[in-house]
Amino acid sequence: MSLVDENPLDSPGEPGESEASAAGSSESCLSESPATLAGDPISYVAAHPEAAHPPGSNLPEDLRISWSWVHLVVFGLFGFISLVVVQLTFSVYYMPARQHFANKHELEQFVFSKPLFAVGSMVVWEASLLFFLYVTVALLPNAPFWRSLGWRPLGARDPREPRKPWPYLFLGCALSIGVFIVNAKTSTPENAPIEELFRHRGTMFLFMAMAVLFAPLVEETLFRGYLYPLLARLTSSVASAFGVGPSVAVRRGVWTSIVVTGAIFGLVHGYQLGWSVGLVVTLMAVGMVFTYVRARTGTVYASYLLHLGYNSTIALFTLIGFVATKGFTKMPPHH
Repeated sequence: MSLVDENPLDSPGEPGESEASAAGSSESCLSESPATLAGDPISYVAAHPEAAHPPGSNLPEDLRISWSWVHLVVFGLFGFISLVVVQLTFSVYYMPARQHFANKHELEQFVFSKPLFAVGSMVVWEASLLFFLYVTVALLPNAPFWRSLGWRPLGARDPREPRKPWPYLFLGCALSIGVFIVNAKTSTPENAPIEELFRHRGTMFLFMAMAVLFAPLVEETLFRGYLYPLLARLTSSVASAFGVGPSVAVRRGVWTSIVVTGAIFGLVHGYQLGWSVGLVVTLMAVGMVFTYVRARTGTVYASYLLHLGYNSTIALFTLIGFVATKGFTKMPPHH
């Protein structure tokens, strides 16, 4: 028994079945006998949702998704193309004609001096990613958008888990303080993009607003709602293909996805941090904590609240530092 052969299909040779009855009663065959599916089982589920999870499936409900690695590839291509289009559009609008920059640092200085260019382009791009998911995921059979991407009520999996948002928010605040302590002596490389951003007051305030009001929603939906269950299912299927038992395969898939999703989360932010090894590794660990909470609770809502508390605490520390120093020119060390 494995995760890749649980799609029920009609199987020839059932007692009492003729070829005519088999051809005329495909729905009954779907529920009567399992058979190995040639090809991608997750794509099959997208076309045949009734075969997604037969009785006895070892997959938890939050991993029962209807998209596959093919969708991930298309999503990646769309993400790259849309990023190029958005950046070019904002560049054409904001950059003066025949403007030349001597080096990359001068270009970053110009971009971060324009708050709507620096932050607005980021918001538009991330919104386009959400729109792509909405168009492609919401149109799949029996796949309501937010619930399909893991947004479920708190405590739905286990009544013993907190049903109020405050514990998760406070945990995110505590995590941010812990990161502040760990990185207290870690400096950001000179001319890192995030350093340059904090030298411009308007851009800094707009970035803080985006980090609290928009980034947690988008990033949790993309990383913990879309990517985490897909990686968990794929790695579970690989483990099953090597003869690992279903329950163990699912556990391995979940833990592998927690690590990989968290690592990708940290690496995605690496450019902003000037690829400081200490800061990137710390952010990778933070991403793993977010993903673990999502896996443990079965809902993206929990990791979103954690992320919201984390970013809100960073924003608060930043504003306190800005006021205390009457405007700083270096990024706070805890970021």
